Amino acid sequence: VLGHPVSHSRSPAMQNAALRELGLANEWSYESLDFVPEEFEERTRKLPSRGFVGANITIPHKEAALALAGEASEEARAIGAANTLSFDGGEIRAENTDAPGLLAALPSSPAGKRALVLGAGGSARAAAWALAGQGASVDVWNRTGARAGRLVRDLARTDAPGRIAPVATEQIGPVAYELIVNCTAVGLAGEDPFEQLPIDPRRLDAHPILVDLVYGGEETRLVREARGRGATVVDGLEVLVRQGAESLRIWTGLEPPLEAMREGARAG
Repeated sequence: VLGHPVSHSRSPAMQNAALRELGLANEWSYESLDFVPEEFEERTRKLPSRGFVGANITIPHKEAALALAGEASEEARAIGAANTLSFDGGEIRAENTDAPGLLAALPSSPAGKRALVLGAGGSARAAAWALAGQGASVDVWNRTGARAGRLVRDLARTDAPGRIAPVATEQIGPVAYELIVNCTAVGLAGEDPFEQLPIDPRRLDAHPILVDLVYGGEETRLVREARGRGATVVDGLEVLVRQGAESLRIWTGLEPPLEAMREGARAG
């Protein structure tokens, strides 16, 4: 997994648990590598010659990963970001498993739901694209409104049954969202989500589905508050497992052992 920072990632524990379960641990291993943005392209292009067959990509490299790939899936190009790279004969192929991973982690279909996506980075792009593709009505918020607007313009889908629109903080107040997805890094360092995100804790009393992509050693405050108020919660580790399973299937062609991956991710 390539990111900056990346030391907090549970992907190595999760994927190595899967490789053990599949009987591949003697031939395969999964590592974390911290690449600063200035060195990302150069260092990533050297990975195939070092024996790597692929990589997951996390903050802040998902858009850069798509840009350096010689080939990309239709979904990755539509989303404008990649979280999975495959190296074959020196060629780099980009794919996006964030979108199907999020959908697989949800307890029910987002079709017809009013959704709020917080953030405008690679994960937010995947979330908005996936939800709209399933028929959700998606509002996208970002601290910088221009970035939310750019995301919406980039993701304009004429084939989607849902829709995507930017939303300002003052517009969020009266809206009853049935699904909220936090794609920002707020909470990773213990920040108060109710100070930095446009969410009033009382909004959670309406029992929406709350997805928080942030994970760490303990539940985030956003997840704890949501659970305490009766919301349906999908934490970042379950989304990690689901997208990681899709990546593992791409690299190995094998069916991922989900329960082993969950145990590995939660053990860290």
